[in-house]
Amino acid sequence: MPFHVEVSSPLHHARVFNLEGSELRQILKLWVAGQTFELGEQEWEPRESKLKVLEGKALEGPDLAFGQGWSNALRSAKDVTRPLLEAEEARAPLAPILAIEAESAGEAAARVAAGADPRPIEWSEVRGQIDGRDPAVAAVIVVLRPSGSEPSRS
Repeated sequence: MPFHVEVSSPLHHARVFNLEGSELRQILKLWVAGQTFELGEQEWEPRESKLKVLEGKALEGPDLAFGQGWSNALRSAKDVTRPLLEAEEARAPLAPILAIEAESAGEAAARVAAGADPRPIEWSEVRGQIDGRDPAVAAVIVVLRPSGSEPSRS
């Protein structure tokens, strides 16, 4: 079944109809990654926009005439935005996780400040220690860098 998509911001909106699954997946992939994408001859920032995805019958010329396409899509299709975004988020690659082993959070911070190289660690290992409340894990420190910046090596 085809998909109908609306992206909107406070000032603009774009609607596309009768998308195939592969076309929609490209939009969802960019949306989940927070990357700018083009739709309806306009660029969209996911952080500044809303997305709605409907799944339903194909809309033909008369269904789209006189600007009634979205109204007809809303009447004849099902909103599948949430499950599709959740599925795409589950498929999205996780950012690499790096670990510095230390006896305390203070020691870990000192090692980072001294330029210690962290070791890569699999998310499943980290998750097991956190979810399992491993008593050996005293703290988890998450460091977020602004998008596009590189870690400092000074």
